[in-house]
Amino acid sequence: MRRLLLCLAGLFMLAACTAQPVWAPDDAVARARYVSADPPSITLFTVLNNTSNAGEHSALMINASQRVMFDPAGTWQHPMLPERNDVHFGMTPKMVDFYIDYHARENYRVVEQTIIVTPEVAELALQRALDHGAVPKARCAAATSSVLRGVPGFQSIPSTLGPKKVMKAFGRLPGVTERTITDTDALHNHGVLLVQARETPI
Repeated sequence: MRRLLLCLAGLFMLAACTAQPVWAPDDAVARARYVSADPPSITLFTVLNNTSNAGEHSALMINASQRVMFDPAGTWQHPMLPERNDVHFGMTPKMVDFYIDYHARENYRVVEQTIIVTPEVAELALQRALDHGAVPKARCAAATSSVLRGVPGFQSIPSTLGPKKVMKAFGRLPGVTERTITDTDALHNHGVLLVQARETPI
């Protein structure tokens, strides 16, 4: 009986650590495509716990031939945005605000770090995110650093499980701009999310 329970526990743990592949159809991805007029760039989002100051999540927004969000092992989603293995398409300014509002809560703040890159570098980062595959839980920083480390200019990003370590290394890159987003009004924040989720135009 004990052996059976141990086996079942192992299976549950394995299931919890296994990534769930998602693959939106081609037509949905094509319809959602958003091309930003902003310069090519890579933006690192880091979610920090206001109480412990610990890093809770890492994600990348990549502005290349289209703008996408690589949200590895993330819980954020929007019914209007197709996803392929943690890459969300159609990241309009409104959807970027939606993403930030989702994470900036009473107990959490978001650090946004952006660096302007060449079109070629942005496109390589985009392709690496698309090729990475679905990410298991608690592996967001590892996936983020893995994508970045294969891009010229980002080789100094460490291979790590810690979102704060990725954030600190990213912040040392030349030309990075940074801002911190907070939201101490959780009820107001929740209302914004509901309104944006109900709106059909992107």
